[in-house]
Amino acid sequence: MKFELLHPAEQIVMIMERIYGYGMTTTSGGNLSIKDENGDVWITPAGIDKGSLTTKDIVQVKPDGTIIGKHKPSSELPFHLSTYKQRPDVGAVLHAHSPALVSFSIVRKIPDTRLIPDVNLICGEVGMAEYGLPGSDELGEKIAKVLRQGINTVLLENHGAVVVGKDLFQAFMAFETLDFSARLEINARRIGNPVSLTPRYVEISKQKRHVEMEEFVPKGYSSYERLVRKEMCDLIHRAYNQRLFTSTQGTFSTRLDENSFVITPYNVDRKYIDVDQLVRIENGRKEAGKTPSRSVLLHKYIYEKHPHVNSIIIAHPFNIMTFAVTDVPFDSRTIPESYILLRDIPKIPFGSSFMQPAMVADLFVPQTPIVLVENDCVIVTGNSLLNAYDRLEVAEFSAKA
Repeated sequence: MKFELLHPAEQIVMIMERIYGYGMTTTSGGNLSIKDENGDVWITPAGIDKGSLTTKDIVQVKPDGTIIGKHKPSSELPFHLSTYKQRPDVGAVLHAHSPALVSFSIVRKIPDTRLIPDVNLICGEVGMAEYGLPGSDELGEKIAKVLRQGINTVLLENHGAVVVGKDLFQAFMAFETLDFSARLEINARRIGNPVSLTPRYVEISKQKRHVEMEEFVPKGYSSYERLVRKEMCDLIHRAYNQRLFTSTQGTFSTRLDENSFVITPYNVDRKYIDVDQLVRIENGRKEAGKTPSRSVLLHKYIYEKHPHVNSIIIAHPFNIMTFAVTDVPFDSRTIPESYILLRDIPKIPFGSSFMQPAMVADLFVPQTPIVLVENDCVIVTGNSLLNAYDRLEVAEFSAKA
């Protein structure tokens, strides 16, 4: 399923389901819009339950102002139209009330986007718009004032957030990422002091690039590989629904034999990932026409060095990441059952996993199934798909406790 091929009304319903389902807006709050190739704006309706929205509820606004649909458009329509007028590069507008982002808007502060590298890269500079009455032209102008600076992500004082993008998925990805960053910072301040990446480390993070690999065309797919792909997708979907993964962050791989494994692709929505999008790696070559996760070399080295490892997950769940972005150690021994499954979890310096993957791979001996990377991720290994997933889940639940 290609998101960009869906009708604007379908795209809006899909994204609103995700926003509402994750508690990032309320029944009556939040609004989404898309500007199509004809200049028509498709927008969520006013006063309709966001938890039961259908494509028939979406309102079409023509360039001349004609409204088509059975409902009134959102009361925030003025600022949506103002945004499209002043930013021709924008194809979608997202406005929602994530509690974490509202928390920052109340105290007039911007979340720290340098706790982990991807937040700054995805969200860019985050602005703050002065308070304006919801639905007013005044609010639209105050938002537009920030957007005119080329900023795509804006907090609204005592209100919520607005994110714009070339399409609705790009806007959602930035919104979801900023919400994650805000929740992470709030959590980190509960247990210690968050430590931000320095500009030097942000630059280092940009060195994490795609691995050049020769390609091969598979001759076929064994029954075992088909089963593995299906089980991987099921667990990836579960990881997303449990917020262990985000839409584009979270890597899963499983060994097929001593020379091959299957891994998640780069920049594919984890909520809807399908079996044909996973990438087989065989004898150091990648399945033709696909782009594997940028951490593919680390997975390769772990499998080569540790026959007891049959599955690997790299993730960023925000409770365990709270310990990655502070100097507070995570001690799994506080819960005996957790320690049995997790053992001691060492914390290694930021950048190690992609700058020295072979050295990091050495760490995953049977007594060390999990490693935490400062300001980056948690790397989990297991003897099976379910064993690795269970460890990730237990680590996150233990960190939350």
